[in-house]
Amino acid sequence: MAAQTYTVPEGSGRIRADKALATAFPEHSRTALQRAFDAGLVRIGETTIKRDHPVTAGVVIEFSFPDVAPTELKAVDIPLDVIFEDKHMLALNKATGMVVHPGAATGEDTLVHALLAHCAGSLSGIGGVERPGIVHRLDKETTGVIVVAKNDRAHRALADQFATRTLTKEYVALVTGVPQLLSGTIDRAIARHPVHRHRMTVGEGGKPARTAWERVEAFADIAALVRCQIFTGRTHQIRVHLKSLGHPILGDPLYGWKPDPRMPVQPERVMLHAEHLVLTHPVSGKVLDLRAPLPPDFVKMMKSLRKLR
Repeated sequence: MAAQTYTVPEGSGRIRADKALATAFPEHSRTALQRAFDAGLVRIGETTIKRDHPVTAGVVIEFSFPDVAPTELKAVDIPLDVIFEDKHMLALNKATGMVVHPGAATGEDTLVHALLAHCAGSLSGIGGVERPGIVHRLDKETTGVIVVAKNDRAHRALADQFATRTLTKEYVALVTGVPQLLSGTIDRAIARHPVHRHRMTVGEGGKPARTAWERVEAFADIAALVRCQIFTGRTHQIRVHLKSLGHPILGDPLYGWKPDPRMPVQPERVMLHAEHLVLTHPVSGKVLDLRAPLPPDFVKMMKSLRKLR
C-alpha cells in the first residue's frame, strides 16, 4: 500500500502517535497500525518512530503497511448459486456462513476458494492473491447478491461503480420491534467503536453513511420486515443504522438483539439479505437487474412470525 500522511490538527494536545493514527483512520484496525509501527514504517521526516512517540499539532506523520505474505490458496469445489455469468463477470446468491475472502481464522471454504474452482484461472488479479476477483463483500452471515470480476477491465469498472455509488443496492432485514413510521432515512456517520474494535458505531468522526428504509410487513408488535437501500458502503452499515433506529436485526447480538421468548422460532444468524443489485455491465454497458430469492431460513422465519398475528 502506498504511503499515507497525516498532519496532527491544530488544537490537539500531546498524544501518542498510535492513538493519533487510530483516531484519524478508524477504517484501519489497531492491529494493522501496530504492524506498521513494528515494521518501522511510521516516520516523522526521516526518523522512524515507535507507537508511544508523542506528537503535537502540526506534526506530519507518514505511514504505510507491510506487505501481507500471500497464502497459497487452492481451488475447492463448493457449489455456488449463480444468478448471472459471462466471460467478464458473475453474480452469485451467497449462502449464509460463507466468508468472502480468506483470513487468519478461516478455512478452505471461503468464496475465494470456491471461485478458484468455478472460474478455473479466469479471475481478475487486481484484488491480489488473497482476494482475486472480489469487488465488494458481504458479512459472513449475510446472504444475497455479490458480484465478482473475471478480468481486470471488469474489476476496475465494477469497483468504480461501487466507489462512485452509481448502482442500486437493496437489502431486506427482519428487525426487532415495529418502526412507528412507514419509511425514513438514516443519515448518520459510522466509525469504528473506540473500545470494541470489531464493532462499528454511529457518531462524530466517522465516515458519512446514508440508509433509506421502509416497513414492508409487521408481525404483531414483536418484529417487522424492513427493506433498506444503502447509498454508501460502510462496514456493518445496515446493522448499525437499524440499531440506531431502535430496531436491531434479529439474530444480531453484536448490535443489540436479544432472544424474545414470544417468538416461536429464534433466529440462528443475522437476518439480513442482499436482495437486489442494479448495476451497469462493465463491458457491454447494459443495465443488469440482479435479484436473489430469499433463502430458506429467512422464509421459515417469516412464516413463523406470521403466526403471531
